[in-house]
Amino acid sequence: MIGSGDSPALIAIAQALERLAPAPMPAPDFTAEAYVWHTSPDRLEPVARVSRVDLALLVGIERARETLVANTRQFARGMGANNALLWGSRGMGKSSLVKSVHAAIRAEGYDLKIVELSREDLPSVHRLLGHLRASSHRFILFCDDLSFSHDDQHYKSLKAVLDGGIEGRPENVLFYATSNRRHLMPRDMIENETQAAIHSTEAVEEKVSLSDRFGLWLGFHPCSQDDYLNMIAGYVAAHGLVIPADRLRAEAIEWQATRGGRSGRVAWQFFCDLAGREGLAL
Repeated sequence: MIGSGDSPALIAIAQALERLAPAPMPAPDFTAEAYVWHTSPDRLEPVARVSRVDLALLVGIERARETLVANTRQFARGMGANNALLWGSRGMGKSSLVKSVHAAIRAEGYDLKIVELSREDLPSVHRLLGHLRASSHRFILFCDDLSFSHDDQHYKSLKAVLDGGIEGRPENVLFYATSNRRHLMPRDMIENETQAAIHSTEAVEEKVSLSDRFGLWLGFHPCSQDDYLNMIAGYVAAHGLVIPADRLRAEAIEWQATRGGRSGRVAWQFFCDLAGREGLAL
């Protein structure tokens, strides 16, 4: 303990040591439904309002939606459930689905919380799991846009979530991740390491096998024009806009042509523009 008679140099050294080794994070009270995990210092920051859409508005991904709802409900009930990897095309609602499913299961009366973890903070995941393990609540641990580069070692920390090491994964924690890559690493990286290695299958097995540790693989693929138009029609109906069908179709198709593709994100962006032009505040 630093006293009033200590020298300035001693005080400065003590303060520097405190910054290098901050006091452990106090046990969270978990009164909120959603949190974001931060480090330096460790803390679980409550989210006052989660950015998400109604589950029924996620059109064109019905199979993935029903599968993830069923898996999450099983977990919320204390039954067997799998970690899930949502992979595939950009803008097709992978992260939106995770957040919407969480809300839907909570609406059924289950005490389920969601904690967002960034890829950069994966090395600290064992500390986070320690706090979650000690709680009586059940948690979805969510990592958005998960992928690894050639020299990235963060994937080793992810095994603590998927396999749990000697302690095992906490019974009250389930891990959901989204990625544009099915194997969480670039294809050219797999090919380069395969060509350079003496034992080609061993060169990438450790990283590629990471995706095999997810019990659920849910694929998201580019949507059809019908799905794209149905997404927009759903937004229009949900917000009470009255637009002639032929005008809505023509403007929606023109919008997607200027974007060079169709997706759930493009459909929402068109609707935001349409709502603004119609004087609707979102």
